[in-house]
Amino acid sequence: MELPFSESFKIKMVEPIRKSTREEREAWIKDAKYNLFNLRSDQVFIDLLTDSGTGAMSDRQWAAMMLGDESYAGASSYYNLKNAIKNIIGFDYFLPTHQGRAAENVLFSALVKEGDVVPGNSHFDTTKGHIEFRKATAIDCTIDEAFNTTVDHPFKGNLDLNKLEYVLQKHPKENIPMIIVTVTCNSSGGQPVSMQNMREVYAMAKEYGIRVLFDSARFAENAYFIKLREEGYADKSIKEIVKEMYSYADGMTMSSKKDAIVNMGGFIALREEDLFKKASQFNIIYEGFVTYGGMSGRDMNALAQGLDEGTEFDYLETRIKQVAYLGNKLKEFGVPVQEPFGGHAIFVDAKRFLPNIPKEEYVAQTLAIELYKEAGIRGVEIGTLLADRDPQTRENRYPALELLRLAIPRRVYTNNHMDVIAVALKNVYDRRNEITNGYTILEEAPIMRHFTVELTPAVKETAE
Repeated sequence: MELPFSESFKIKMVEPIRKSTREEREAWIKDAKYNLFNLRSDQVFIDLLTDSGTGAMSDRQWAAMMLGDESYAGASSYYNLKNAIKNIIGFDYFLPTHQGRAAENVLFSALVKEGDVVPGNSHFDTTKGHIEFRKATAIDCTIDEAFNTTVDHPFKGNLDLNKLEYVLQKHPKENIPMIIVTVTCNSSGGQPVSMQNMREVYAMAKEYGIRVLFDSARFAENAYFIKLREEGYADKSIKEIVKEMYSYADGMTMSSKKDAIVNMGGFIALREEDLFKKASQFNIIYEGFVTYGGMSGRDMNALAQGLDEGTEFDYLETRIKQVAYLGNKLKEFGVPVQEPFGGHAIFVDAKRFLPNIPKEEYVAQTLAIELYKEAGIRGVEIGTLLADRDPQTRENRYPALELLRLAIPRRVYTNNHMDVIAVALKNVYDRRNEITNGYTILEEAPIMRHFTVELTPAVKETAE
C-alpha cells in the first residue's frame, strides 16, 4: 500500500487560539463597521485575511536572526541577502525595503510619471494604487479564461499577447515605463504564469524596447506550478525553474512576507545599474541607507534563509497541497471556487455563491462577513471594494470577478482547521438564498479604500 502524504516538517512551538460565540462575533463585526481589517486578532479563530507575514518561520530562520549584523552601513546581513538573491534569482543589483509596497513606492518613483500606462496581468491593489497615485494608468492584459471560475486552464495568470501588443502599439514607448508580470497572479485567484508566456512577453517587450518587471511575492509557488503543469519542466528543480523565470525579466519587486516566509521585509532586484542608482536615491529618502533600507540585519538574515527554504520542492508541495485540500473539500460541498486552485489561497466565487446580492452592495464583502459570523473565520474581499473607484469618474469599478479570498498562512494551520473552514462555508452556502442584503459605504478613503472603509447593512426600500 502506498504511504499517504504527510507534511515535510514537525511542529516545535504552538500558539493558543480562542473560539467565540456567534453573539460575540456579531457585536464585534458591527463595532468594526463591517470591515474585517478592523477586527482585533483575538476576535478571530482562524485568520485567512492574508498569507503576508503570517507564516511560521523555521528553526534555521530563527537561528539566522541570532546572527544578524545591525551595523548601519555594510552589514554582513546585507551581503548574505545580496548573495542569496544573486544565487537564487540571478540579479546583480538589489535594494532592501521594509515590505513589498515600499519596493513599489521606491521603484515607481524612479520610473512612473503622470500620463504613463503600465500593462500587466491583473495588478494587485498596492501595485495599481502606486500607479494611479502617480496619475498613471494600469491596464489589465490577463487572458479571458482567468475571469471564468469554471474554466480549467493551467495558467490563468498568463498575459494575452494580443491585448499586450495592442497597448504597446497604441502608446508611445516613452509612456510605457514597464510591463508588470505578477507571479502568481493574486487578483485572478493566485493563478500561475507559464514559462512560455514569460518568454513570449519578454520577447515582445524587447521588440518594443520596454522593460519587464516581475511582481514576485509568490514566485516560488509559480515555479512549483510550472514544474507540475508545463511540459519540459517535470525533471527540473524549483531553483532551476526560478533561474529561468528571471532570465525573462529586467527586474523585480518582492514582498518577502509571502514566499520568503518572513514576518516583515521586501526588496527590489534589478539587471540595470543605471536604474539601480536612480532607485537608490529614493530608497535613501523613503526607506533608509542602501544596505538596510528599512530592515534590521536579523530580518535580512531570516529573509536570505527563507528564500532558500521557499524554493525547495518538499516545502512547496506541503504548502500547496494544503490549499488544494481545502479547495477539494469545498468542491465536495458544492461551493463555487476558482479552478484550478491557486498556490496561496482558495478564492470563492461570491457572485455564484450569493446570487441575491446586487453588485452595488459588495457581494464578496457580504460573504466575508457571513463567514466571520458563522465561525470566526476572517477572509478578505477581492472584488468591488478592492477595485476602488475610477480616478476620473469616481464611480465604482465593478470587476469581472467578485472573490472571497481564503489565504492560508504558511506552516501555521493543520488540515483540521481546513475542515472547519470548509464546513463553515457549507453552512453559509446552505442558507445562501436567505441572504438578500449586502452593505453600503459610510466612509471611505480616496485610494485603497478597502483597508479602512466603514460599512453599514443596506436597507431595502419596501412598498407602502
